Amino acid sequence: MKSIFPDIDKSKLEDFYILIGQNVKRLRKEKGLSQLELSIMIGQKSTSYYSNCENYKNKEHFNLEHLFLISNVLEVDISEFFKEIH
Repeated sequence: MKSIFPDIDKSKLEDFYILIGQNVKRLRKEKGLSQLELSIMIGQKSTSYYSNCENYKNKEHFNLEHLFLISNVLEVDISEFFKEIH
């Protein structure tokens, strides 16, 4: 099957999802919340799904709605999830 975006290397997209998950995890920990607490606060019934998104396990990742809700709960600007941390 041909890629819709032939100029984008699939590994770059995966790196993007991993970066977002790492930033969500870092910011969640800075606020002192567990995965369970945050997943409940954003309306997720499955902590395992949330954990998979945070760790990009099974290629699961956060969608825009998740990021919007998480940014509101953590009281951070949504752009924080996209920043490279050095």
